[in-house]
Amino acid sequence: MAERRLYEDVADSIRRSILDGTWPPGTRLPGERELSEQFEVSRVTIREAEIALQATDWIRIRTGAGAYVAPELPGDNAILPKVSAFELTEARSLFEAEAAALAAPTIAASELARLDDLLAAMADDGATEEEISAIDHEFHMTIAAASNNKAIVHVIESLWRMRLELPEVRHSHSLVCRKDGAARQSEHADVVAALRKRDATGARLAMRRHFNRLLESMLDETEERAMVELRRQSAESRERYLLSAKLA
Repeated sequence: MAERRLYEDVADSIRRSILDGTWPPGTRLPGERELSEQFEVSRVTIREAEIALQATDWIRIRTGAGAYVAPELPGDNAILPKVSAFELTEARSLFEAEAAALAAPTIAASELARLDDLLAAMADDGATEEEISAIDHEFHMTIAAASNNKAIVHVIESLWRMRLELPEVRHSHSLVCRKDGAARQSEHADVVAALRKRDATGARLAMRRHFNRLLESMLDETEERAMVELRRQSAESRERYLLSAKLA
């Protein structure tokens, strides 16, 4: 399948069946074997779909008892669009750069102090990847809140939900963030410096530079993975050729 994974289509179909009343809240879903036959996919794909549905609060998986539709269904805003890491980063660049520009003239001393604390926490070599992600999230949301625009805060929080909850987006960011800690730290410091100067243009440009570098890192990582896959395929072809030559 192009772009989408098979389990995502299955999860969408199950979600629609929940919404149309086929499986009301609180009812038990059919077993893996029955669902795999219904959707003509493997049981592994069914498990992946159920894990995705549980992560977004549509079902509850009970060990040894099966999967049950959640007693209360999430709202429509819980259904995240399927976007690529590149699309999401472009959108974040647009909104977060403007949020930084809006925040610059009026950001409070307490908010600047919190950003300083987050910068220090992000520089901790002992922090785990999950902790760094949480710190990064709070850093960006602190700036969004300082814009004093509730609509912008809502949009940026929604974009961050995609960043944290969409598996492929999360994976892409994880690959890049393992390598770019120093660059990210420096870029965040530049944003805070511009905010402290009440420099709206400087804050906007610093935030854009941060996201532009992130996009470039993603492109580099994508190219690197493509080369690894190409080398793997080449090695397999060489092995098959050598084996066929021996048999001849």
